[in-house]
Amino acid sequence: MPKDKLRRFAEYASFANTFDFAYDMKGRWKLDYFKNDNPLVLELGCGKGEYTVALAKQNPYKNFIGIDLKSNRMWKGAGIALEENLTNVAFMRAIIDKITEFFSADEVDEIWITFPDPYPKDRHEKHRLTSPKFLERYKEILKKEGIVNFKTDDDGLFQYTVEILKELKINPIEIIWDVHGDEASPAYLREIKTYYEKLFMQKGRTVKYLRFKN
Repeated sequence: MPKDKLRRFAEYASFANTFDFAYDMKGRWKLDYFKNDNPLVLELGCGKGEYTVALAKQNPYKNFIGIDLKSNRMWKGAGIALEENLTNVAFMRAIIDKITEFFSADEVDEIWITFPDPYPKDRHEKHRLTSPKFLERYKEILKKEGIVNFKTDDDGLFQYTVEILKELKINPIEIIWDVHGDEASPAYLREIKTYYEKLFMQKGRTVKYLRFKN
């Protein structure tokens, strides 16, 4: 394993704003870590944590937790958050499939799913973060009026998600087929661009957005 990767693993583990499969924090995030009762927002599959950090800056009165399996990626976002003294953001290494083991019922106010792996093959549908299996898990931890935000460049995954919501009789609050091409789309959606989002745009791919109550 490259030395730089090992260094990032070690530094991530030493950061004050990072967790590793924090089963013991279930139901205690606001009280024990954030020490306030502000809304709790999760970013699932957060990668380097760019979006988590940007959202935390935009919304100082909300608490954010970026979740991914690879800590050497989250190392970047966690480090930036510490450097900029952002006390409303944390990161956790975890398997999203087990999300209900880290958060209790009604503990989460909002979820962001940004540019997840589309898993285009039908046999891999169960791995899609907007599949019925995952939506059911989110429902277990979200408050009754909890919001799910979904952003992707993948046409197939977006269309799949729209159809799944129809099947589940979930009416989207908002559907935007071209976030950066539609002047009416909210500024907060256009202002935050991850590395991959910029890359997709350079390739001419449109970024799509869904907002719904699960």
